[in-house]
Amino acid sequence: MQNNTLEIRDMSYWTLELASYLSDAPWPASKDELIDYAIRSGAPLEVVENLQSIEDEGESYESIEEVWPDYPSSDDFLWNEEEY
Repeated sequence: MQNNTLEIRDMSYWTLELASYLSDAPWPASKDELIDYAIRSGAPLEVVENLQSIEDEGESYESIEEVWPDYPSSDDFLWNEEEY
């Protein structure tokens, strides 16, 4: 008999707006703690779904960069902060 299970691929997507809902999360945090925080803080469903799609190995995440490696750092922006 053939196994007809479907492979679920990571369909999550992050934007700066979605990631901003985790900016005040209690870092470091586990996947479950981040999901709980997102729900309690009223983050959009997309944030919760993105967090749920992370493969959980029981690790603790130190920052948003570990959840979304493409999160832009302040070095990614070209303006001079001292001018503002």
